Amino acid sequence: MSNIAVVYHSGYGHTQRVAQAVAEGAQAQLIAIDAEGNLPEGAWETLAAADGIIFGTPTYMGGPSWQFKKFADASSKAWFTRAWQDKVFGGFTNSASFNGDKQVTLIYLQTLASQHGGIWASLGLPPANTKAATRNDINNLGGSVGALVQSPSDASAAEIPQGDLDTAKLYGKRVADIAAKLRG
Repeated sequence: MSNIAVVYHSGYGHTQRVAQAVAEGAQAQLIAIDAEGNLPEGAWETLAAADGIIFGTPTYMGGPSWQFKKFADASSKAWFTRAWQDKVFGGFTNSASFNGDKQVTLIYLQTLASQHGGIWASLGLPPANTKAATRNDINNLGGSVGALVQSPSDASAAEIPQGDLDTAKLYGKRVADIAAKLRG
């Protein structure tokens, strides 16, 4: 078993629900970035001790939330000491639109992990891209870099499609499994 941390920002509760699904799959510890972009006490130490880190953020205006970016900028202290070198990383994002430029956010997360010398875990699931596919299917949005989630702007967090939550849970498990294999 590996030690995984899911660090995320959620503006309205949707990304938090996805983070919970990812954490369930990875058997991970959740670390919420608050509304001011700060981590709770002890979170930097938790991230330093983790075998893997999974980033989560909503996609706002084609990129991660400013709160997540504040965390990312603050992670430069870990970068200077190579504290996250060779950790396994993953990432997920949620937006109100089916596309919503989520890919840009995932590439941002992947780049952040790479700057830290990390090893990125792809989603590893084929897309549900047939006419018979529904929003309850695994990887209905067709992601590959990380987990993609769509929740309409007028929907509550409880209304996130089950297929997206199941995809998130499977992704968390994949990241944890890869970290465990690399750990030996």
